[in-house]
Amino acid sequence: MKSRKKTVNPIGLEDITIVDDAKMRKAITAAALGNAMEWFDFGVYGFVAYVLGKVFFPDASPSVQMIAALATFSVPFLIRPLGGLFFGALGDKYGRQKVLAATIVIMSLSTFAIGLIPSYASIGIWAPILLLLAKMAQGFSVGGEYTGASIFVAEYAPDRKRGFLGSWLDFGSIAGFVLGAGLVVMISAVVGEEKFQDWGWRLPFFLALPLGMIGLYLRNALEETPAFQQHVEKLEQGDREGLARGPKVSFKEVATKHWRSLMTCIGVVAVTNVTYYMLLTYMPSYLSHNLHYSENRGVLIIIAIMVGMLFVQPLIGFISDKIGRRPFILFGSIALFCLAIPAFMLINSGKLGLIFSGLLIIAVVLNFFIGVMASTLPAMFPTHIRYSALASAFNVSVLIAGLTPTLVAWLVESTNNLYMPAYYLMVIAIVGLVTGITMKETANMPLRGAAPAASDLEEAKELLQEHEDNIEQKIEDIDAQIAELEAKRKNLVQQHPRIN
Repeated sequence: MKSRKKTVNPIGLEDITIVDDAKMRKAITAAALGNAMEWFDFGVYGFVAYVLGKVFFPDASPSVQMIAALATFSVPFLIRPLGGLFFGALGDKYGRQKVLAATIVIMSLSTFAIGLIPSYASIGIWAPILLLLAKMAQGFSVGGEYTGASIFVAEYAPDRKRGFLGSWLDFGSIAGFVLGAGLVVMISAVVGEEKFQDWGWRLPFFLALPLGMIGLYLRNALEETPAFQQHVEKLEQGDREGLARGPKVSFKEVATKHWRSLMTCIGVVAVTNVTYYMLLTYMPSYLSHNLHYSENRGVLIIIAIMVGMLFVQPLIGFISDKIGRRPFILFGSIALFCLAIPAFMLINSGKLGLIFSGLLIIAVVLNFFIGVMASTLPAMFPTHIRYSALASAFNVSVLIAGLTPTLVAWLVESTNNLYMPAYYLMVIAIVGLVTGITMKETANMPLRGAAPAASDLEEAKELLQEHEDNIEQKIEDIDAQIAELEAKRKNLVQQHPRIN
């Protein structure tokens, strides 16, 4: 018994990483701020899409203007997989911290540039072309931003708190949306609708530059994650040249050995982001263009919904550390399928209270997904391929999800059916349900390829005891299987004495 126990990969107390609280808080703050920067732009863009359509596509009808503006939002998602491959390889080779510093620079500069682009009336066709180029630069940088930030937080977080701490990453996402939407409403109210359409819409984009500088300062002050440092140390011990070359990442290895994790990642990201873009990017235009609400009134409803989401977000992450991530993916997918049509019946009622209730239903369902996504995805892959694999899978699914505003707007216009968004959500809910059924639970477990991580020495001792108990249980299971096989062998010998 004892000799067998020694062969089942034992660990000691010194092998458990005890996370430094100060470093962990810095990591979460820097990651969340960069994520807020990303979604600040998406939020602003979604809330001013009706203005951008007039500024950059003035000769088109109002419906085509909105679709064209949302299409400009969606096209950069074609670039995101390239950015994911590029930054993912760099992140696995040189570390997470350096890549995150680079992505926030590109993102803030390209967002700032949108505010500088002259209108179509000033420079003609070059206006929408420059807008598209700026959005493509954003898409390239964002390809490595969210995945890198989620990995950074996950690799810093203790195993028992990864859900709660990871939830603050998407807390930053929602906060970025709230900030972007709030600025749009405030500036529009201060300068008036006419001046807002003339030049006021540019002001929120200008804010990206100082936000980006703050984020860059915070990220440059961070140390590399413990998990990646451990990985580099293993490379040094095994091959002194390994640190210079960095870990080799083979996409073939990812696609063949980790295809189940890839499919799970794609499913989780798809159901989360389709719901995300439907609620926070498409719905403002839906309320104003299709339901004829004033732009500011529709935005205010969405802002109120998002403020409520901010308070729910950490709670979902905290509970997921207790009961797991899978229940939220499963229940969220079932709820999305069953409640999509009732939610849009309320939204299309024309009554403010019912509209708010319909949007709130979608928002609560969305919280189930985003509350666990940042802690679920990084746990699916080992350290040496985590960034590359996650960035590839994430951005393939986001490529699909990013088309949501454009596709839904086109479907509504071409069919004159205001329930097309609900049908769209029901289809993606099926994807989420299949994903939830097939995915493995990762809560309270060490990241693949990394040592267990604890908040303090006492928790480290508990983790060590759990590890030893698991080993003991495995040994007992093996002994039980051996005993069962031995009993079967003896029974077989008794029945057939000639068998040796």
